Amino acid sequence: MFNINRVSDVPIYEQLIAEIERYVLAGLIRPGEKLPSVRNLSVEHSVNPNTVQKAYTELERQKLCYSVPGSGRFIAEDAVDLLRGKKSELLDKVAELARELRTSGMAEEEIIKTVHAVYTETGI
Repeated sequence: MFNINRVSDVPIYEQLIAEIERYVLAGLIRPGEKLPSVRNLSVEHSVNPNTVQKAYTELERQKLCYSVPGSGRFIAEDAVDLLRGKKSELLDKVAELARELRTSGMAEEEIIKTVHAVYTETGI
Protein backbone atom coordinates (compact mmCIF):
# COMPACT_ATOMS: atom_id res chain seq x y z
CA MET A 1 0.00 0.00 0.00
CA PHE A 2 2.66 2.54 1.02
CA ASN A 3 6.12 3.09 -0.46
CA ILE A 4 8.83 2.33 2.07
CA ASN A 5 12.48 2.83 1.17
CA ARG A 6 14.57 0.54 3.35
CA VAL A 7 17.87 2.14 2.29
CA SER A 8 16.72 5.67 3.12
CA ASP A 9 18.21 7.61 6.01
CA VAL A 10 14.64 8.54 6.95
CA PRO A 11 13.30 6.23 9.69
CA ILE A 12 10.55 3.86 8.52
CA TYR A 13 7.99 5.25 10.96
CA GLU A 14 8.55 8.73 9.49
CA GLN A 15 8.15 7.31 5.99
CA LEU A 16 4.85 5.72 7.05
CA ILE A 17 3.64 9.04 8.45
CA ALA A 18 4.63 10.86 5.26
CA GLU A 19 2.93 8.25 3.09
CA ILE A 20 -0.31 8.39 5.08
CA GLU A 21 -0.24 12.20 4.93
CA ARG A 22 0.35 12.04 1.16
CA TYR A 23 -2.53 9.58 0.70
CA VAL A 24 -4.86 11.77 2.75
CA LEU A 25 -3.96 14.91 0.79
CA ALA A 26 -4.41 13.03 -2.49
CA GLY A 27 -7.83 11.75 -1.40
CA LEU A 28 -6.70 8.11 -1.50
CA ILE A 29 -7.55 7.81 2.19
CA ARG A 30 -10.56 9.89 3.16
CA PRO A 31 -11.60 11.38 6.49
CA GLY A 32 -13.43 8.79 8.56
CA GLU A 33 -11.74 5.93 6.71
CA LYS A 34 -10.16 3.16 8.74
CA LEU A 35 -6.39 2.76 8.64
CA PRO A 36 -4.89 -0.72 8.29
CA SER A 37 -4.31 -2.46 11.60
CA VAL A 38 -0.84 -2.34 13.11
CA ARG A 39 -0.51 -6.07 12.53
CA ASN A 40 -1.63 -5.97 8.89
CA LEU A 41 0.59 -3.03 8.02
CA SER A 42 3.61 -4.54 9.77
CA VAL A 43 3.14 -7.87 7.95
CA GLU A 44 2.48 -6.18 4.59
CA HIS A 45 5.70 -4.15 4.79
CA SER A 46 7.76 -6.61 6.86
CA VAL A 47 8.40 -4.07 9.60
CA ASN A 48 8.28 -4.37 13.35
CA PRO A 49 4.78 -3.71 14.73
CA ASN A 50 6.35 -1.20 17.15
CA THR A 51 7.42 0.85 14.12
CA VAL A 52 3.85 1.03 12.84
CA GLN A 53 2.58 1.76 16.34
CA LYS A 54 5.06 4.63 16.64
CA ALA A 55 3.82 6.11 13.34
CA TYR A 56 0.17 5.78 14.40
CA THR A 57 0.89 7.30 17.81
CA GLU A 58 2.50 10.31 16.13
CA LEU A 59 -0.44 10.69 13.74
CA GLU A 60 -2.78 10.66 16.75
CA ARG A 61 -0.60 13.21 18.54
CA GLN A 62 -0.92 15.46 15.48
CA LYS A 63 -4.70 14.86 15.55
CA LEU A 64 -4.64 13.41 12.04
CA CYS A 65 -6.23 10.17 13.19
CA TYR A 66 -8.07 8.85 16.21
CA SER A 67 -8.51 5.48 17.83
CA VAL A 68 -11.78 3.72 18.58
CA PRO A 69 -11.21 0.92 21.10
CA GLY A 70 -12.00 -2.43 19.53
CA SER A 71 -12.50 -0.91 16.07
CA GLY A 72 -9.14 0.54 15.04
CA ARG A 73 -7.80 3.89 13.91
CA PHE A 74 -9.56 6.30 11.60
CA ILE A 75 -8.54 9.41 9.71
CA ALA A 76 -9.79 12.55 11.46
CA GLU A 77 -12.53 14.55 9.76
CA ASP A 78 -10.33 17.67 9.62
CA ALA A 79 -7.12 15.86 8.63
CA VAL A 80 -6.98 17.44 5.16
CA ASP A 81 -7.32 20.95 6.59
CA LEU A 82 -4.69 20.23 9.24
CA LEU A 83 -2.26 18.91 6.64
CA ARG A 84 -2.86 21.84 4.27
CA GLY A 85 -2.22 24.21 7.17
CA LYS A 86 0.96 22.36 8.05
CA LYS A 87 2.20 22.56 4.44
CA SER A 88 1.33 26.26 4.30
CA GLU A 89 3.32 26.92 7.48
CA LEU A 90 6.30 25.08 6.03
CA LEU A 91 6.13 27.13 2.83
CA ASP A 92 6.04 30.29 4.94
CA LYS A 93 9.25 29.13 6.63
CA VAL A 94 10.87 28.45 3.26
CA ALA A 95 9.91 31.94 2.10
CA GLU A 96 11.34 33.46 5.27
CA LEU A 97 14.60 31.56 4.81
CA ALA A 98 14.77 32.57 1.14
CA ARG A 99 14.40 36.24 2.15
CA GLU A 100 17.20 35.84 4.72
CA LEU A 101 19.44 34.15 2.15
CA ARG A 102 18.72 36.87 -0.43
CA THR A 103 19.52 39.56 2.15
CA SER A 104 22.79 37.82 3.01
CA GLY A 105 23.83 37.92 -0.64
CA MET A 106 23.17 34.31 -1.59
CA ALA A 107 22.60 33.89 -5.32
CA GLU A 108 19.12 32.75 -6.37
CA GLU A 109 20.66 29.98 -8.47
CA GLU A 110 22.42 28.55 -5.42
CA ILE A 111 19.17 28.47 -3.43
CA ILE A 112 17.33 26.79 -6.30
CA LYS A 113 20.18 24.32 -6.77
CA THR A 114 20.02 23.39 -3.08
CA VAL A 115 16.24 22.89 -3.13
CA HIS A 116 16.55 20.81 -6.31
CA ALA A 117 19.23 18.64 -4.68
CA VAL A 118 16.93 17.91 -1.75
CA TYR A 119 14.09 16.89 -4.08
CA THR A 120 16.28 14.58 -6.15
CA GLU A 121 18.12 12.79 -3.34
CA THR A 122 16.99 9.31 -2.44
CA GLY A 123 14.56 9.25 0.43
CA ILE A 124 10.83 9.31 0.89
